[in-house]
Amino acid sequence: MTEKAPSREKLESRARNVLLFQLSKGAKSKAQLRAILVKREIPEEIAEPILDRFEEAGLIDDKQFAAVVVNSRRSYKGLSKSAIKRELGTKGVAAEVIEEAVSEITSEQELETAQELAVKKLRAMNHLDKAVQDRRLSGFLGRKGYSGGVVYAAIRYAREQAVKSEV
Repeated sequence: MTEKAPSREKLESRARNVLLFQLSKGAKSKAQLRAILVKREIPEEIAEPILDRFEEAGLIDDKQFAAVVVNSRRSYKGLSKSAIKRELGTKGVAAEVIEEAVSEITSEQELETAQELAVKKLRAMNHLDKAVQDRRLSGFLGRKGYSGGVVYAAIRYAREQAVKSEV
């Protein structure tokens, strides 16, 4: 006895339920949701119109999603502009949407964030040798996506702050 394929109505209902469940857990890009539907074996000819309807209804909004990611990654993880752009790219957000979302981040803000991270991290490494501190700080900030110049300036700033707090 062979198993009967689900009807179009059942597949559409399942796709809507999957999307609503995924969106209830948190914002996702259209590309991420498309990949989830593919994984759940929802045919493309059913998935695409439903994704489009969710987008028209404002339930899927890549611009809003990108703005939320930019805000949270800067506020909670201290990521650089380049690291955020990379992350949004891996989540399937269009390049022009990414550029618009990160366009508000200035180089001054990047430097300030890197400096704050460096000062905080340096305080936790007082017991280590200066060379070890510098190596760990540069690795830490580099993993956050900061360029060499910003890393160097942030470490120098953190050292100045440490000297001021000793006085």
